[in-house]
Amino acid sequence: MNQYLLASALLFLAIPLAAQSPATTTATNPATPPAATITAPPPGFTQSIVLWPAGAPLAHGTSEGDIPKLFTYPAVGSGPHSAVIVMPGGGYTHLVMPQEGAQEAQWLAAHGISAFVFEYRLSPAYVYPAPQLDASRAIRYVRAHAAELAVKPDAIGVWGFSAGGHLSGYMATIHTAGNPTAADPIDRVSDRPDFAIISYGVLSLDLYARAGTAPLQTLIGQHPTQTAIDAVDPFKHVSADTSPCLIYSTTGDKTVDPRNASEFYAALKAAGVPAELHIFELGAHGTHMGVDQPPAMRELTIFPTLLANWLQLHGWMAPASQ
Repeated sequence: MNQYLLASALLFLAIPLAAQSPATTTATNPATPPAATITAPPPGFTQSIVLWPAGAPLAHGTSEGDIPKLFTYPAVGSGPHSAVIVMPGGGYTHLVMPQEGAQEAQWLAAHGISAFVFEYRLSPAYVYPAPQLDASRAIRYVRAHAAELAVKPDAIGVWGFSAGGHLSGYMATIHTAGNPTAADPIDRVSDRPDFAIISYGVLSLDLYARAGTAPLQTLIGQHPTQTAIDAVDPFKHVSADTSPCLIYSTTGDKTVDPRNASEFYAALKAAGVPAELHIFELGAHGTHMGVDQPPAMRELTIFPTLLANWLQLHGWMAPASQ
């Protein structure tokens, strides 16, 4: 087990599950970490926000890949607006841009929701809990700066794809209230997303164990302990406090078994969490919003409409004008 995992496993043995949060997690940096993965910025953003101007926790460099950021896509018109932090996928080793970032952010902004494309730190330079710390900070940042960003502090959601879907599911299930006495005002607000949109995300890690495959190896290592697996398994942390979720998957996905979606949905339903599930028949892994796929998969093109209906149902998107 590498030093990240050893420190995290020891911490989780000491902290009750109910108290676990990226904000309370520490890890030891490897002595000679690999260079951080640098991602090209998404197109069309208006502002780049560095989440920790003085340096991110666990950072072991100062390159662009060591600096988690948000890229803003503000909604048109006077606010405050709902907000969504878009979390691209890429197996925790890269970020799929712009298909799982800018495209969704531009669609959200056009529909009256301010969007933020999230650049989090990546493996192999960064493993758990760095991406989770980054996600926690991103949600807290938008909420703490709601007034200046013209967003509603109680209508901040996440939208993740694949690994970003896992990250969204993680934050939907594992979050903490803010610390009112924290020195940093950003840490005084909650990191709980008000809702989560999860597209073909890893949500039930026991599926991989049953198949004899170690899940999320780029995040928690090739031979993780069960404690390390459980710590990042959204399914294991579903509770009545889990964020409302809309879940999207495809039967044709051979990379992330669609049973991740159905098992997570069943857990949400059992916990009384508002949830909606759509599993389409066609589509391999990575169908984005469903609108840029081959003509044979045209059934997927309905997804933006389904998403808009769900957001409008809960008041996070204004009803379409008649």
